[in-house]
Order: sequence, then structure tokens, then C-alpha cells
Amino acid sequence: MMYEYMTLNDETSIFHSELKERNGQQFVEVQFEKSREEGGFYSARAELPSYKWIFNEYFSKDELDFFVEWLSHNAHTIFKYAACGGIQIA
Repeated sequence: MMYEYMTLNDETSIFHSELKERNGQQFVEVQFEKSREEGGFYSARAELPSYKWIFNEYFSKDELDFFVEWLSHNAHTIFKYAACGGIQIA
């Protein structure tokens, strides 16, 4: 399951998974999506804490570099919300 986290000023939406575990290590998947004028979506997914890209469709290297920088500033908060099932909005 993916939980909505936020939308950036350029309309890129960011989602995160629940806290997952593999081989005794906890991780979270973070999805970036943005509508394309041609139809469909720009879409990329990274895994934290490794910052490994699982897939990317249409985002440029510069955009991915920006997302890595963004993730480095938000990883701790994303892990917190992933552990409790997403942001609880009333």
C-alpha cells in the first residue's frame, strides 16, 4: 500500500509505502509521480535507506538528483510516517 505524503510546487506527487522488512533490514519505498502533457505519468520509485532507484520512467537525471537531495532531507520523517501507517489527516 502507498500513502500520500505531499505534492511539490511543480505538481510532482510523492507517496511512500508502509515500513517493510527484508533480511532483517527495514526499508520504505518512495514513489514520485507527475502528469505528462502527452498523457500518462512521469514515474520513479526509490528505496530508503539505500536511495536505490527501483525504476524510472521519463524523469531526467537532473530530476532524479533533485529527488535524492529531497529524500536526504525527508527520509527520517518518511520512516516515521511509514511506521505508523501514513500521515493521519483529520
